[in-house]
Amino acid sequence: MIVSPCNAPKLSAKRFRSALVAGSALLCLFSAGQLWAFNLDDVSVKAKELAGQKYEAPRSNLPNEFREMKFADYQKIRFLTEKAEWANQKTPFKLSFYHQGMHFDTPVKINEITANTVEEIKYDPSRFDFGDVKFDPKATEQLGYAGFRVLYPINKADKQDEIMTMLGASYFRVIGKGQTYGLSARGMAIDTALPSGEEFPRFTEFWIQQPKPGDKHLVIFALLDSPRATGAYRLTVRPGSDTVVDVKAKMFLRDKVTKLGVAPLTSMFLFGANQPSKVLNYRRELHDSSGLSIHAGNGEWIWRPLNNPKHLSVSNFSIENPRGFGLLQRGRDFSHYEDLDDRYDKRPSAWIEPKGDWGKGSVDLVEIPTADETNDNIVAFWSPEKLPEPGQSLDVAYRMHWTIDEASLHSPDSAWVQQTLRSTGDVKQSNLIRQPDGSVAYLVDFEGPSLQVLPEDAEVRSQVSVGDNAELVENSVRYNPETKGWRLTLRMKIKDPSKATEMRAALVKNISPAEALKTAAPTSSSSVAKADKIAARQQEKKDKQAEAHAQAQQVKDTKDKDNNDAKQPVAAEAAPATTESAPTEQVLTETWSYQLPADE
Repeated sequence: MIVSPCNAPKLSAKRFRSALVAGSALLCLFSAGQLWAFNLDDVSVKAKELAGQKYEAPRSNLPNEFREMKFADYQKIRFLTEKAEWANQKTPFKLSFYHQGMHFDTPVKINEITANTVEEIKYDPSRFDFGDVKFDPKATEQLGYAGFRVLYPINKADKQDEIMTMLGASYFRVIGKGQTYGLSARGMAIDTALPSGEEFPRFTEFWIQQPKPGDKHLVIFALLDSPRATGAYRLTVRPGSDTVVDVKAKMFLRDKVTKLGVAPLTSMFLFGANQPSKVLNYRRELHDSSGLSIHAGNGEWIWRPLNNPKHLSVSNFSIENPRGFGLLQRGRDFSHYEDLDDRYDKRPSAWIEPKGDWGKGSVDLVEIPTADETNDNIVAFWSPEKLPEPGQSLDVAYRMHWTIDEASLHSPDSAWVQQTLRSTGDVKQSNLIRQPDGSVAYLVDFEGPSLQVLPEDAEVRSQVSVGDNAELVENSVRYNPETKGWRLTLRMKIKDPSKATEMRAALVKNISPAEALKTAAPTSSSSVAKADKIAARQQEKKDKQAEAHAQAQQVKDTKDKDNNDAKQPVAAEAAPATTESAPTEQVLTETWSYQLPADE
């Protein structure tokens, strides 16, 4: 029914006031409903406003007894599990909190999003057991939480396990079923490894969505602040055998940044099979990650084994629209580590899967010298070529996989580097004694589906480059019956030990152009090199051109049988047959891209 102003019933003043009050209440309810539907835009507005303001550094509110405490004393402050957030609710997720102390000297604001409110989770000292730590209770009244943990029954249905921790700057760590904490992720990295010094952005406020009883995911919003940047983040945590975190972020710059690190990962590498320990150690390897893996936009896979160099090392891999990258822990056998306390064999790999096209940029790897395993000395991140202007947002979305099943990350028709072994180069003499010859040797074990399907006598060979600083004295490939893969042995003499030496290698085999066409089919996820795909397409184009030439020739022959030159183009028709018989290379593996550090 449509009522026009002309025939609308007249309201009494009392009824009008009642209607006005009801309308106002409805408007307030609608507005409140909009407020309660908290989303990334709400955090983004705050981040953009902050970016337009002068940066204010957070001030420490810690009393001396907490600021000056040692790590052993900080560990004595234990959160009481029965006091966890949502402890009395049926949701499988719970929250526990970190107390302020040591260098965790500024509080973060933590809010809870419910069905109809957004409220701060206030600091409560009764949630902690302080052990024998001596302090004035009144001194803690104005403190806050330094961070929080996410608990979830990931291993046993009746036990709350810690699956995620948010503590310090923009760092966070995540694990899946049967895993132990290892490498970390960050919200943002700024000017990492530059002479000007690195800036560490900080998550200053969180909003955590109260999960429903049947929820299998937890939504966390975060506000990031820094002297030259701000950011708004939404993290959706999905626990499982591999815990997945979906990240959506809007980043804003306050001022010029030389290097912006997106989706940064931070890890530790002390020594490994490719760079053995300099001192006697019962552990063959000691690291949270063994290498950097990259899936480039053109389909190529790259594997970069990590080092603990004597000098700062920065490697840049120019990529357009990366399909993925991550710091991986390859080699899950306990015998690689032999560590019953720290269980490096159970520490997860972290894989970044970009959503959408990220454009041009580079995957950067930073390796920093370290003398012990307490320092995270490895950083990897995406660095976009084009940065946003101040006030404009850089929007990125990606999925993080925290996994111990590295093989599942790769293409099902390729192969990868399982391990890189370093040895003193030597030559076996006629008396069978091995004599060092001043060279360094690397043994690279490739394994995976593309190699397992080949017969043992397949003609697999290598493509190798060692740059100008090395002389290659051995390059051999042999079948490895233990892994159903192939082992590449490289032995080289270094010309100038004070310089780093770059090496690249991959395994290939010969295939016909017809096989190349099948391998390069558009629906395939093959890791065949882009050059091989282009060659296959060119061959297909030549075949079509030859067929067109042949058809044209037949027409011409019927019109002019007496022309002695009429059959001359037949030679052009036969030319593709010669090209077709020429072999084409198929790349069977990812590219092993290694740097022998200077002074090694």
